This record gives sequence, structure tokens and C-alpha cells, in this order.
Amino acid sequence: MAFDDLLGGRDEDRSASRERDRWIGVYIGVLAVLLALCSMGGGNAAKDATQSNIEASNIWAFFQAKNIRRQVIRAQIEDLEVLLATAPALADPQKSMIAEKIAAHRTFEAKLTTDTQSGEGLDELFKKGKTVEARRDAAMAKDPYFDYGQALLQIAIVLASVAIISGGSSLLGLSFVLGALGTLTTLNGFLMVVRFPFIG
Repeated sequence: MAFDDLLGGRDEDRSASRERDRWIGVYIGVLAVLLALCSMGGGNAAKDATQSNIEASNIWAFFQAKNIRRQVIRAQIEDLEVLLATAPALADPQKSMIAEKIAAHRTFEAKLTTDTQSGEGLDELFKKGKTVEARRDAAMAKDPYFDYGQALLQIAIVLASVAIISGGSSLLGLSFVLGALGTLTTLNGFLMVVRFPFIG
């Protein structure tokens, strides 16, 4: 009878161990899903940062080209104004043509500076460039949180897997702590509720 009790006790221990391992397996599965979401978030953040950086570079190149064009127009206006002021012998039709040219240049200069219709004036391009840069910076700020989240979740999965083999509770507890930290870091990567100075 004592031998049967001993066997029964062993069966209960094995059943409890199997039940524990099953729950750890479920826990590992949840961590794996969180890791996949974290990896996706990190990939998207890196992609958004790259795309925004390219877009910002294009906008600033266009801005510089327009600014150079505006400087050329301003120089032409100054030259024509000097011509009018220093050549009093010019006939009235010539003076009129130069004045018309100056007026046309001034209109073009104003359009280069501000063009709300096309949204491609220097003022509009400046605002657009700053907006895109802010979007790029936000994506770059998110990326490190996903990196830390992935590392913490991967370590948590490894520790939980070792806990199944060794049966150690301390490893499982450490896995829970790291898994929770990895989850919080991942969520912060998506939501950016808190910014840590040592990350990024």
C-alpha cells in the first residue's frame, strides 16, 4: 500500500510538473507574439525614419534651389534699379520697359517667397521641411525602445525555456520581470508616453 501511495505521489508530481510546463509554454507563446509585434514596430519606425529623412532631404534641396533663384532675381532687380538711377538719358519707352521688368521680377520674387496656391513657396517649403523633420525625429526616437523591447523579450523567452528544463522558479521569476519590462518598453515605443534620457 505504501508503494502504491509512493507511485501515486509521483504521478501527482508529474501531473503538476506537466501542468506547470504547459502554462510556461503558453507564457512563452504570449512572449513570442509580443516579440513579433515589437519587431514589426521597430521595422516600421526605422522605415518611417528613412522615408522621412529622404523626403526632408528632397524638400531642403528644392528649398535651396528656389532660394538661389530668388537671390538671382533680387540681383537682377538691383541691377535694373541701378540702371534706371544712373542712366537719365534713357528714352521714356526704355525706362518704361525697365520698370515693367522690375515689376515682373518683384512679382516673381514674391511668388518664390510665398505661394499658397502651389504650396511650393520658400515659406511653405520651410514649414513642410520642418514638419517632415519632426516626423523623422519622432520615428528615430521610437526605434531604440523597440530594440530594447526585443532584447528583453528574447531574454525572457530563453529564461522561460530554461526554466522548463531545469524546473527552477527563480529563472521563471526573472523571465516574468524581463518580459514585463520588454512589454512596457514595446508599448512605450508605440505610444511614447515616457522618454528615457539613456535610450536613444
